[in-house]
Amino acid sequence: MTLKDDVTKGVNDVLAASWKTENATVVPETEDVALANGAKLLDATYLYADMADSTGLAQGYDSPAVAQVMRAYLNAATRILNAQGGKIRSFDGDRVMAIFIGNAKNTDAATAGLKLNRVLDEIINPALKKKWPSFKWVMTHGVGIDTGQAMIVRGGVRGHNDLVSIGRAPNIAAKLSEVRGGKRMGLPRVRLTPCL
Repeated sequence: MTLKDDVTKGVNDVLAASWKTENATVVPETEDVALANGAKLLDATYLYADMADSTGLAQGYDSPAVAQVMRAYLNAATRILNAQGGKIRSFDGDRVMAIFIGNAKNTDAATAGLKLNRVLDEIINPALKKKWPSFKWVMTHGVGIDTGQAMIVRGGVRGHNDLVSIGRAPNIAAKLSEVRGGKRMGLPRVRLTPCL
């Protein structure tokens, strides 16, 4: 079988399948969703946190330093999202996605985003300046949040697949995390006390 035949068969198999959809009450893990045509419906709030200008960082500094900066951001974001009740289901370079469920899902996601803003200002950027006093690059980021029903499926093929969230909420949250401009998008700064 040629690669073209293999791809054609795979596409046709996917398009011919009927979904086996179940309502979910917890954020699914990969093994909870059937690869062939399984889907979970979930009422959830999605949060994407995306470090800004990693391209500029990578062009101006050496790879080990860039890796440390990106890992510092993802480390902080992961700790905050987990502590606030988010279930992390995706990393993409310098971006992380978490899913929040439950009665306080919107508040939990918004609080996590505000905490991450504060951590950038009070922990990460001072730590970068301390480690590299001549560092001119300053970390900023975008956080996108939206809520609604999502359909969670597995994308890829056996041995090479992961969960994919389909729907308005994950798509809008991802787009909002890319919005840049002004100081924190021109919105007033909010202080949470205590934050961490």
